[in-house]
Amino acid sequence: MADAGELPFSAQETAEAVERWRKDGFPPLHHSEIFRQNYAPAYRVLRRDFARALPLFARIDRLAAERSRVLVAIEGGSASGKTTLGELLQNVYGCPVFHMDDFFLRPEQRTEARFTQPGGNVDRERFLEEVLIPLREGRPVNYRRFDCATFTIAPPQRIKAGTLNIVEGAYSMHPDLAPYYDLSVFLPISAEKQRERILKRNAPAHAKQFFDRWIPFEQRYFDALDVRNRCDLILSADD
Repeated sequence: MADAGELPFSAQETAEAVERWRKDGFPPLHHSEIFRQNYAPAYRVLRRDFARALPLFARIDRLAAERSRVLVAIEGGSASGKTTLGELLQNVYGCPVFHMDDFFLRPEQRTEARFTQPGGNVDRERFLEEVLIPLREGRPVNYRRFDCATFTIAPPQRIKAGTLNIVEGAYSMHPDLAPYYDLSVFLPISAEKQRERILKRNAPAHAKQFFDRWIPFEQRYFDALDVRNRCDLILSADD
């Protein structure tokens, strides 16, 4: 640009200034006083995950200023970053996070009729009664996780409702649950990135279960109930 005469100094002046800067040990550069007076520059360096979540932070902060209690759903497919985003919000706001993965179907619920329902392979009835309704009413949650190793429900853990409460997991925006939230966010993910992440964090046999069973269940639910378009925000997980 200096060579083309597009700057208010010549190429030679530019080279001389750079050489002086090098000899001085590359000290930090600052705007001139005139520039600061006219433009009031300000810069912030953010972690990428914080920057991506800024629209969500803004919506949460607005809701928290208006309401005494806020419930947020984080929806999306396997490996889309739901748990990671939930942990990020927990670290920022100090809020409780509730996981749909803790509410798999009990043995007696695992019928052919149940699995034919879009979103039928999660115990949404128990999640509604034991988590969402108490949170909405500001009551403590007696949180009972489903133990996938024993196919039983663990003893309750008492969790106090927060000013902000996060629900993360696929099926969190099922029509039976969606009316209880103040805000919902969907995390899309490409098939390629999803496969890469699942293979990275699972043994081959377990990964095969995702590809052959769980992901098709999720996709049928997303398509049949138009889940993505019913969420308030969409935050990409592919970058």
